[in-house]
Amino acid sequence: MEFLQTIWNAITTENMVIVKFMSIPLIVIEAIITTLLFTTILNISSSKKQKIIYISCFSFIAIISIFFVPIPFNTYLNVIACPILVYIIFKTNILKALLAEIIPYIIFVLLGSIFVNLYANLAKVPTYIINNIPIYRLIFSALLYICAYLIYLIFKKFNINIKLINKFKKGNSRILLLNFFIGILAIGIQSYIIAFYNDYLPFYITISSVIVLFVYFIISMFSLARTSKLETTTADLEEEKLYNKTLTVLYEKIRGFKHDFNNIVQSIGGYIATDNMQGLKEYYSDLMSDCQIVNNLAVLNPELINNPAIYSLITSKYHKAENLGIKMNFDVFLNFKNMKVKIYDLTRILGILLDNAIEAASKCTKKEIFVTIRKDNKANRHVFIIENTYINKDVDTERIFEKGYTSKTDDNKNHGIGLWEVRKILSNNNNLNLFTTKDDNLFTQQLEIYF
Repeated sequence: MEFLQTIWNAITTENMVIVKFMSIPLIVIEAIITTLLFTTILNISSSKKQKIIYISCFSFIAIISIFFVPIPFNTYLNVIACPILVYIIFKTNILKALLAEIIPYIIFVLLGSIFVNLYANLAKVPTYIINNIPIYRLIFSALLYICAYLIYLIFKKFNINIKLINKFKKGNSRILLLNFFIGILAIGIQSYIIAFYNDYLPFYITISSVIVLFVYFIISMFSLARTSKLETTTADLEEEKLYNKTLTVLYEKIRGFKHDFNNIVQSIGGYIATDNMQGLKEYYSDLMSDCQIVNNLAVLNPELINNPAIYSLITSKYHKAENLGIKMNFDVFLNFKNMKVKIYDLTRILGILLDNAIEAASKCTKKEIFVTIRKDNKANRHVFIIENTYINKDVDTERIFEKGYTSKTDDNKNHGIGLWEVRKILSNNNNLNLFTTKDDNLFTQQLEIYF
């Protein structure tokens, strides 16, 4: 009985040692709820393994900071660690990584502000007592985490989330980041005032502050969603402009075929009448070359290349090659929505490889590029093959990936950077491989994405 009385006294009186050790499981619980919140609200695709790694890493850093880092530097350490861990483990962009910290923080601050006032008024105890007495701290934390978890369940059940595009324009990104930085600063100051001066502030002042913060949070989320939608609409318009350009060229080609159809048939008949099979073969080869152009234009369809970023990239490179007199042939057999790779990384790699292919082919007498995109179910991979004609048969397929190395003869200092950047991207993705080969006719880059 005396033992139980001792325990009761320990948890009902101020005891910072117990509070510190009690914070260990509470940190883990908070990390779990925070992870569920930001992955759901920001629509971040994540595996169970990624969540476990993040929760373990963040909990370890937070626990170490409590015991070994003085106040307030322990808070700064946690604030810095959270977005860095999200960025690295979940492979998001910087904006999502920051929002992954800000959104749960705002939710916890709003809930904490409400509960600390209600709890302090109902229990008739000062605010600092809630933090320093273990039993009060435990009850307060339990209420806070239960409500935060219920908010997560609501977001999940009704599928409420913020769908952000992967990359904003620079100006918009800066404005958004500045907006959220100011917001988090304001919320931090307000939470500090509520925590330390709650006993001196009227209850209605505290509630008013919470409501204002909540309104700011809602407006910020609304503005972010609108900005994201505007960016998406702008990207769609650019895609439509490219598609209209492709359709215009395709229409002109078909009109040309229709106009020349009788002439083509009569020419074929002439070769047949004179039994000139060699002439017919040459004529057929030229005819098929024109037909291939029409087929390529038909492939450049956003319904077939069903990713806006990749469609825009491939279409722009096609028209660039066409202006240089290069024939670019396509074979596309892939659903781009099912690829296990960051589109940002993929477009960077494809952009560099296609630019190199266009530059090499433009110097040849026979200017040709062949692009094959397909799915290899047997090997569980998506394959992008880019082949081009080239002049320099002595090019070193190993050294081309070194920084500063180039097979070009001019003095442009920017040469030798592209493929070095490609190698850096490959090293950061364990499911990507790039194989470089050459023969007497074609230089080949084969990018493989494993799933």
